[in-house]
Amino acid sequence: MHVIVNRNAMLDVLHVAAGIAASRTTRDVLKCIRLTTVDGILMVSATDLEVALQVGIRQVEQKARGDVLVPADKLMQIVRESTDETLALQAEEQVCHIQGRDSHFEVYGQDPKEFPPIPASEGEPDIEIDSGVLSDLVEKTVFAAAKENTRYAINGLLWEKKGKKLCLVATDGRRLAHAQGAVEKAVGEDQQVIVPVKTVSVLQRVLAAAEGKVMARFTSNQVLVESGDYLLSSALIEGQFPNYQEVIPQDNDKRVELDTDTLISAVKRAALLTNEQSRGVRLSFDKDKLVLSSRAPEQGEATISLNINYVEEPIEIGFNPVFLTDALRVAGTPTVFMELKENNRPGTIKAGSNFLYVIMPVNL
Repeated sequence: MHVIVNRNAMLDVLHVAAGIAASRTTRDVLKCIRLTTVDGILMVSATDLEVALQVGIRQVEQKARGDVLVPADKLMQIVRESTDETLALQAEEQVCHIQGRDSHFEVYGQDPKEFPPIPASEGEPDIEIDSGVLSDLVEKTVFAAAKENTRYAINGLLWEKKGKKLCLVATDGRRLAHAQGAVEKAVGEDQQVIVPVKTVSVLQRVLAAAEGKVMARFTSNQVLVESGDYLLSSALIEGQFPNYQEVIPQDNDKRVELDTDTLISAVKRAALLTNEQSRGVRLSFDKDKLVLSSRAPEQGEATISLNINYVEEPIEIGFNPVFLTDALRVAGTPTVFMELKENNRPGTIKAGSNFLYVIMPVNL
């Protein structure tokens, strides 16, 4: 293999691909990225056996065909630190030579034949959706997914295709984020799949690099997402996702509209005097006033007062400030609606018609 590749184009791809290559594994081939020439395109592949990515770089001058398996971390470091506009890559057996204007790196790799196969996109996609819409759905939900939990199913995001809408739902048992958006095309029946958090995090980086339409295809145990020159595939999580409709309160009768930025600022300031023992911020709603307060033993107390339009019965409720700001920063609207029932019942935050957040109270 011998190619000359645009360094910036390759760096953009490696930012995504290097995040997939497994760093903690005894299999050296999984620590590598495969570079293959296909019809004048440099194909970049990475997998950890659960998530796989294949990307085509078109800003390439191909001089000789071939492929090579290069350690992802070293390739990323060399391309990132280079100051050249283009880099020449030349492979001889299991050695990759990376040449710049004033530099030459000889990197020892692995046998490309040992690299696991990358799934191909076959058949008609189940949905087509604008990349900006999907990116927004991911941003509004991925933060609420469980990071490590014995209930394996909530370590992923529920993708629910319902007619011409795609809903993404995430929960860690203490909060739930639900976002929905319109799809441009939907084929077949409504369906639900659970996509791992790691896959969705990689998808975020793919969507930041690609533009236009995104095509997704679901099988019984796999999801394939194609966007521009990027093809992302992943195993699905088996199990039953919680019935999220049962978690969403339907009888919260105290409703107030709040300025998003003002509330974020107030919550952040109140959180300054919380600690591991007192992680909650108290929200006290009374006639046309909201008082946020916190107290940390041996540190002090904080009180922030806001003028609001509130006419319901007074209520005091405590929330984890991190959980509040996580939702408010992705709301995407100038104002949000908070709905409450009692101080021991979950509250909801709604932004527009497409974002809903359920948050459990904390005991103060």
